[in-house]
Amino acid sequence: VTLSDSSGYIYDAAGIDAKKLDYVFNLKRVKRGRISEYAKKFNCEFSPGTPWGVKCDIALPCATQNELNEEEAKTLVSNGCMCVSEGANMPSTPEAIEVFQNAKILFAPGKASNAGGVATSGLEMSQNSLRMNWTRDEVDSRLKQIMNDIHNSCVQYGKEGDYIDYVQGANIAGFVKVADAMLDQGLV
Repeated sequence: VTLSDSSGYIYDAAGIDAKKLDYVFNLKRVKRGRISEYAKKFNCEFSPGTPWGVKCDIALPCATQNELNEEEAKTLVSNGCMCVSEGANMPSTPEAIEVFQNAKILFAPGKASNAGGVATSGLEMSQNSLRMNWTRDEVDSRLKQIMNDIHNSCVQYGKEGDYIDYVQGANIAGFVKVADAMLDQGLV
């Protein structure tokens, strides 16, 4: 129900459907406009600052590093947020992440949830190296498998009873992957 940019955020209580998302895509990618224009067009609230005080089930910090701090994390949790999934490089401060972990809400760190972009680049490099082109469906299938593998590794290394600590899982899985590669190369 919110979207933001560096000027502030909109709160659209009616929800954001595909038509509104198309408008935002055109506004931001083509016109290079401000999110406040959305509020005028769709007759909803615009506020300066960040959207983290708005009650929600899911929060998606996707802009810049350290955009979501400890106090904002506490507000999200106290407002009933069940899931935070990063879509950028470290948008939550370490203190905010600790709040999410202590509250045992679903928290997907950028190193896991934002890995699709890096994986897509790797798939492009593989195609170039092999001098072949995969169809869109083949690329999507491979990307889906990579993301499923990341999820499964996070679960494997981050499961604590009924809770999955995706930060711990992603960190341990990354370490194991590097350690295994070093062993395979005979470096250890």
